[in-house]
Amino acid sequence: MKLLVIEDDREAAEYLEKAFDEAGHLAHIAADGETGYTLASSGEYDVLVVDRMLPRRDGLSVVAALRARGNDTPVLILSALGEVDDRVTGLRAGGDDYLTKPYAFSELLARVEVLKKRGGSKDVETIYRVGDLELDRLSHSVKRAGKEIVLQPREFRLLEYLMRHAGQVVTRTMLLENVWDYHFDPQTNVIDVHISRLRSKIEKEFDTPVLHTVRGAGYMLKA
Repeated sequence: MKLLVIEDDREAAEYLEKAFDEAGHLAHIAADGETGYTLASSGEYDVLVVDRMLPRRDGLSVVAALRARGNDTPVLILSALGEVDDRVTGLRAGGDDYLTKPYAFSELLARVEVLKKRGGSKDVETIYRVGDLELDRLSHSVKRAGKEIVLQPREFRLLEYLMRHAGQVVTRTMLLENVWDYHFDPQTNVIDVHISRLRSKIEKEFDTPVLHTVRGAGYMLKA
């Protein structure tokens, strides 16, 4: 699941980014309402987690503006304002759920996952297949030739991205930005290590390679 967290409290934002990552999800962070609105307008996120009190543009304004443009990405509003009238105002602005601070991450995660499932009614591909390799985004499972393959969260995210772009060259920069959320090159072999582990798991016991290295360009997943 790919989330956008619009939160100006740096410590809270970093906590959520790490917690979502450990749960196997990718969270991008926006530190103000204007930036959050711009990123959310792309429509590439499964769920938006929006703090109500934000600099430059408040959270409810962000949500209302997105809805006015026809963006129906599920939204969970976070706020220290927890009175009934506050919650009603947030929901009427276009929020799908409202969670009062302080909160337990386990509850936040459960609510976000429910919103993602509700949003799944849209025509979104949930199962990817490349040859006899199959990845199911909903059950978080991977199989090849009917045999289940166990992947770590980062490996799953890496394979999912490669399968979404099957038959295309995926560059290291694309992987850093979309799988690791790095917008710079950390000058490490993190990609090589994960590609090697993934290749071992999806090819070792099978006759046909599916993950190919394109010299000087990147990687390609193809049957």
